[in-house]
Amino acid sequence: MELPVKTFRVTRADLVRYAGASGDFNPIHWSDRTATRVGLPGVIAHGMFTMALVGRAVTEWAGAPDAVVEYGVRFTRPVVVPDDDQGAEIEVRATVRSTTGEGLVQLDLTATCGGEKVLAQARATIRQPV
Repeated sequence: MELPVKTFRVTRADLVRYAGASGDFNPIHWSDRTATRVGLPGVIAHGMFTMALVGRAVTEWAGAPDAVVEYGVRFTRPVVVPDDDQGAEIEVRATVRSTTGEGLVQLDLTATCGGEKVLAQARATIRQPV
């Protein structure tokens, strides 16, 4: 069973706000010159910000933040955020892998940006929504 797709738009303004909240002011998250100098295709979103957006989708599917029992991912490729008003779009999908007798639902998650997977081994366990 597949859950409804969740889509998140990420702009450079989001990256600035996240940097302020997290204290991660690495210039690869705001300077094209620095990002390309170190071999990146451009400014990239913070990995933990990407993970947080996917976590937001999991929380919405679960119905409440405390219904998320476990959540983990591996980062496979960065989310490149162009310097325009559109930014980048992250699409999050979930498939129910299994359910348990204890009312837990295990989800396999897929997060893509520009048609490319940005996370691997993304999984969550949630308490079954009532």
